[in-house]
Amino acid sequence: MISSSVPHRILGVIPARYASSRFPGKALVSIGGKTMLQHVWERASQARYLTGVVIATDDERIRAAGEEFGGRVVMTRPDHVSGTDRVAEVASASQAQFVVNIQGDEPLIDPAAIDAAILGLLDQEEEAAPMATLSKRIERPGDVRDPNVVKVVTDARGRAIYFSRSAIPFARDEAEPATYFKHVGLYVYEREFLLQYPDLPVGPLERAERLEQLRALENGHTIRVVETDYDSLGVDTPEDLHTITELFEKTMVNR
Repeated sequence: MISSSVPHRILGVIPARYASSRFPGKALVSIGGKTMLQHVWERASQARYLTGVVIATDDERIRAAGEEFGGRVVMTRPDHVSGTDRVAEVASASQAQFVVNIQGDEPLIDPAAIDAAILGLLDQEEEAAPMATLSKRIERPGDVRDPNVVKVVTDARGRAIYFSRSAIPFARDEAEPATYFKHVGLYVYEREFLLQYPDLPVGPLERAERLEQLRALENGHTIRVVETDYDSLGVDTPEDLHTITELFEKTMVNR
């Protein structure tokens, strides 16, 4: 059993790169007078169970911006194919027991959601999963059929059965509507498992869906899924930035 009552070294890592294919330089765009990167770092730093937060990048512009607002920045290799690989490199040089991969393009990330995912990994009894993530009940019908909204189904113990861009489960009987859950892409790993993750074989399901988390399931590993009220809002395009900026301004006005 892993207990949350026992102190742990839990490192939050924000992978940030400049060369985004759909929105280059998005980590450094300004939202309410601060870069998106600073918003993510400040909100992640409010998580109760993180014992440290670092920014992982291979770009000097991001390093300079992070250090300017007081963030701890770790320079990584430029050849990583995913954010998970970048996070794993940082984890390899740390003494953390657990590592949280925090998306660098969610400036409104909820610190409580980070804590919920961490507790999902710590508060386990038998057959503890080496990895945890989040889900959110889908409320907008259009999200169910949207391939950009990843769905997840779990077993009775909250362990992931499958992640898909398709609508899962399929509601065969319209009189018995299904409940759908969106996958929120925040991950907590046992450090040793994370270090092995980039070397796990890529299977046909991951290749078909283009979902990296399926690598764990295809290789027989368990993922704990914690339900949350947090609805992730990432910035992938300039249009997303406009939406986030408007929401941020409304939030500031209502405070």
